[in-house]
Amino acid sequence: MNIAVVGAGNIGGTLVRQLSSAGHRVSVANRRGPQYLVELAAETGARAATLADVAADARVVIVAVPLASVAGLRGAGLVLPADAVVVDTGNYVPHLRDGRIGELDDGAVESRWTERHLDHPVVKAFNTITAASLRDKPAPAGAPGRVALPVAGDDPAAKAVVIALAEQIGFAAVDAGGLDESWRQQPGTPVYTTDLGEDAIPAALARAEHAHTEAWRARFIPA
Repeated sequence: MNIAVVGAGNIGGTLVRQLSSAGHRVSVANRRGPQYLVELAAETGARAATLADVAADARVVIVAVPLASVAGLRGAGLVLPADAVVVDTGNYVPHLRDGRIGELDDGAVESRWTERHLDHPVVKAFNTITAASLRDKPAPAGAPGRVALPVAGDDPAAKAVVIALAEQIGFAAVDAGGLDESWRQQPGTPVYTTDLGEDAIPAALARAEHAHTEAWRARFIPA
């Protein structure tokens, strides 16, 4: 499958490595340009691309950039195929990394905000796991303690594609409902960076409260 990864940081770079190892044809881009991706491309066999051409013929586009950068991706040249499955891996980290985004501070769902700025439907996935766990904890199906990832989105077919990719790189995946419910996997909630197994994910999502994310964000408010 042709997969584009936008962003080559901790999560994006790890996904480039894993998806390439799984046999997918991966292209990777960032806002700095392909000249900054030469080492990653040489290591993985991925194609270093520009934002304008990274998603050409891509079946899946994974957006793995800081949330504050999402709003500028289309203006910087990113072209998303109309039929591509677009995956949002992002989390809002106010003050410390993403400044202030008023809509999110007022309670908007992070992935709805991302969807609007990309002008394309998105599936929320890979945002609840640390880069270290993503790198070190893949396991075959049925393995004890296998880490599971929630996957939220409005299109069942698009979610199925993302769930299959998660399984291919060594993680169980759980359908977490529509995108409006993706707030349940935002930072601070019971599924966030807890490396839960498949059986524990539904109950953890059900326990989520908006106050969990509000408290998590409050840690970054300057004194």
